Amino acid sequence: MFYIGIDIGKRHHEVGLIDDQGNPVGKPLRFANSKAGSEKLVEFINHHHLTPDNAVVGLEATGHYWLSVFSFLHQLGFKTTVFHPLQSDALRHFYIRKTKTDVRDAYLIAQVIRIDSPEETPFLEEDLLQLRHLERLRYSFVDQISDLKRKIISLLDQVFPEYEQVFSDLFGKASSEILLHVPLPEDILKMDTEKLAAVLNRVSKGRLGKSRAYDKALQLKERAEHTFGISIGTDVFKMQIQLLLEQILLLEKHVNQMEAAMIDISNRQQHFLTTITGVSDVTASVILGEIGTIDRFERPEQLVAFAGLDASVHQSGDFHSSGTRLSKRGSPYLRRAIWQAGFVASFHDPALSLHYQQLRKRGKAHGTAVGAVARKLTHIIFAILRDNKPYVPRSPHN
Repeated sequence: MFYIGIDIGKRHHEVGLIDDQGNPVGKPLRFANSKAGSEKLVEFINHHHLTPDNAVVGLEATGHYWLSVFSFLHQLGFKTTVFHPLQSDALRHFYIRKTKTDVRDAYLIAQVIRIDSPEETPFLEEDLLQLRHLERLRYSFVDQISDLKRKIISLLDQVFPEYEQVFSDLFGKASSEILLHVPLPEDILKMDTEKLAAVLNRVSKGRLGKSRAYDKALQLKERAEHTFGISIGTDVFKMQIQLLLEQILLLEKHVNQMEAAMIDISNRQQHFLTTITGVSDVTASVILGEIGTIDRFERPEQLVAFAGLDASVHQSGDFHSSGTRLSKRGSPYLRRAIWQAGFVASFHDPALSLHYQQLRKRGKAHGTAVGAVARKLTHIIFAILRDNKPYVPRSPHN
C-alpha cells in the first residue's frame, strides 16, 4: 500500500509519497492550484502506478484551499482523508529541529495516514457545501452589524446621551427612522411635535397609537432640550450615524436573504433538528453546514470535540486545576450555534433546564452550566442525525 500526503497551499501544493514501511518513494511533486496543476498530479499518479486499490491520500485542512483538491481526488476514486492540522502537528513535534518546509509536511501528512489509518472523509454534498458558505457569510454579516451598532451607540453617547432613555430598542423600526433622518437634538427640536408623533405612529404600523406616539415625541423633545451632549462638530456626528445606520439596514437585508436561502436548502435535507428546544431553522442550517454528514463521526464525543465543546483540563506535576475550560478547537461556527441553542435549552427544555439548575445549585458558574448543557445537546444532535428521528424531550419527573 502507498500513502500520498499533500500539503495544501494557496497557490501551490506539495505531494509526498511513501510506501507501507514509511520510506519515501521517488521525488516529491509541486503542482499549482490550477487545471494545469491537476494534470501534473495525474502524471505523478500514473508515473508511480497508483490506483484507488493500492494508494490512499491524506490532506491537511488548510483554510478552504483543500476543497478543490479533495473534489478532484474524489472524482478519481481515491480514498481521501481530510484532517485537522493538529494531527500532523503532533507528529511534527517529534522532530528536534522545528523547521517547516512544504516537502517535509507532505511526508508528515503521509505518515499520519500510514500510522493512524483514519476513516475516509465523506464527500460533501452540493447542498451542504452551499449551506456552509451561506451560514459562514451570514455570521460575518451579523458580526459586522453588531460592530456598527456599537459605533452608533458610542456616537450617541457623545451627542445625545439621553436618547436611549426614550427607546427600549435603539435599532427598532421607530428608533431607526429617527436616527436615519433626525439623529441630533437640534434636529428633533426643529421638527413639529405632531409631525414627529405621526412619523413614530406610521413606522410602528399603528401599534403605538396616536396617543403613545405623541407621548414619545414629547419625551424626545424634552430629552433633546435638556441634553448634555456635545454641541461642536455635530454635522460630522450626524453623517456618521446616518451612514452607519444605512450600512446596518443593507446588511440586515442581506442577512434576511441568506437566511431564506439557508432554510430552503436545509429543508431539502429532511432533518429533525428543529424538534430540539432552542434550535431554530437558521441554527439547524448552521449545524448541517458545519457537520456535513454525520457519518464522519462514530461517537458523539467526536462531534463534541469537533465543535470544540470538550473540556480542557490543566494539570502539571502535583497541580490539578479545579476548573475546566472549553478546548475551543474545531469549528467555531458549529460551537457558536450549539452554544446559542444550549443557552435557550437551559431555560426551556424540561430535562436540560433541570441539568442546568442542578449545576448552578452545585456552585457552577452560568457559563460553565450552559457549556455542560451544550455538550448534552451535541449528543442529542448526534443521535437525531444518526437515527433520523425527532427529539422527544424527557420530563424530569419520568
